[in-house]
Amino acid sequence: MHGFETGQTVVRRDVHRSGRVWSELALRVVDDNGEALVTACAPGAQARWPALYAQARAEGDRSVRTEAFDAMATGEWGLAAGVWQETDLLLWKPPTSWFSVNAFFVPDSGGGRRLRNWYVNFEHPTRRTETGFDTLDLTVDLVVAPDLTRWEWKDEDEYAHVRRLGIVSDTAHQAVEAARSEVMAMLTDRSGVFAQAERWAAWRWEPAWPTPCLPRPVAAT
Repeated sequence: MHGFETGQTVVRRDVHRSGRVWSELALRVVDDNGEALVTACAPGAQARWPALYAQARAEGDRSVRTEAFDAMATGEWGLAAGVWQETDLLLWKPPTSWFSVNAFFVPDSGGGRRLRNWYVNFEHPTRRTETGFDTLDLTVDLVVAPDLTRWEWKDEDEYAHVRRLGIVSDTAHQAVEAARSEVMAMLTDRSGVFAQAERWAAWRWEPAWPTPCLPRPVAAT
């Protein structure tokens, strides 16, 4: 499949093994090369995510997130329209990796933006589509300080839950474990995206880019 052009709108979809879309997020392409597809979004970008997940965000109730995963296990859930809020996001996705590396930017005291943290999201490898790419978030994450000197694992409890539910198979779990080791080696060696950490930390959203919007919903492929 052909590469995407810088500035083009693409859609990241999380797609369940049943073929049903779990979530969608509109992004802009920053770079598309053999090493990775680099995309970004900014506050106001359109999204669609499970209604229970949206409820959990609105109410700050993590127990509702658990209900959302229970619904995923049954293959039955409803989607709600959403909007990306607060942060600028830069997303670096190697095509065959079981993770993506994300950078979150927030306003600074001078009226600009600053890198808040790196965030490694463990997920299925990329499947390119005509409108973007498909993957599936596997819940466990690694939060990394801007200077790469400190990190902590996040949502291990939710990962254990989706393992129990069978959402993450034994084969996928083995791939995640290997990906954890790969990411830790990248941090230690300052390799992969972290070899260009200073460059990416200085990234800013292109002011000329309109806010990314979702196309009409389409069926998963």
